[in-house]
Amino acid sequence: MTRKIHVVLKKEDLVMERLAGKIAVVFDIILATSTITAALKQGAEAVIPVYDREEAVEVSSAFPSSSAVLAGEYNGKSMEGFLDPYPKELGKRIKEKTLILSTTNGTVALKKAESAKKLYAASLLNTEAVAADIVKHYQNETILLICGGSRGSFSMEDFYGAGYMVDCLLSLHSFQLTDAAKTAQLFYRSQKDHPYELLRLTRIGKILSRYSYDDELDFISQKSAFTVVPRWKDGKLIHVENEQDGQPHF
Repeated sequence: MTRKIHVVLKKEDLVMERLAGKIAVVFDIILATSTITAALKQGAEAVIPVYDREEAVEVSSAFPSSSAVLAGEYNGKSMEGFLDPYPKELGKRIKEKTLILSTTNGTVALKKAESAKKLYAASLLNTEAVAADIVKHYQNETILLICGGSRGSFSMEDFYGAGYMVDCLLSLHSFQLTDAAKTAQLFYRSQKDHPYELLRLTRIGKILSRYSYDDELDFISQKSAFTVVPRWKDGKLIHVENEQDGQPHF
């Protein structure tokens, strides 16, 4: 029986009752899943995604102050008293610490998908590694690629990331694609050589560029620079890392 890949266009479209027995992969390219990928690569012990500021503060109370870092944004604005959730900036602050992360879209999508048989966080930075891990460990399950979206709206960057994942999975195994998955792959292939330019065209990318965060966009546009595989376990994301890793620029 050929396995199926389906793309969920935004987190609000996710039917949680249908997650049972499925492999879920969440994309929030700008920025949550890119931040998670980079944080684990840069030495964080784990990343705990939360719904909002209140949950972040509650979760952090269980940690000694020196062992946890709070980072987050809501509707594009940094949370008071929290670090900005930018991958490059956080790298200097999280080694051997737990990152407690709250974002408008990505961490919410991860929390909504936690009842899946297995849950991953993926970004352009680690798509090939996540695809390889899925194919290695799971043989018959349907794969749901979940785009975080943007406050209930479609986001081009997450759809691009999902298309990249479809392309990587198909290079490793045979899959039946839903129309959404086929469309995502076709879109990705049309722009596969221009990830940075595509990210700058998106609504959120334009905002980051306006505030001089082009270096962050450049960083997160690196395709499969890392072999870190963030997998959900006991309410947090931990990583599996292959021996050979790329040399992305920080």
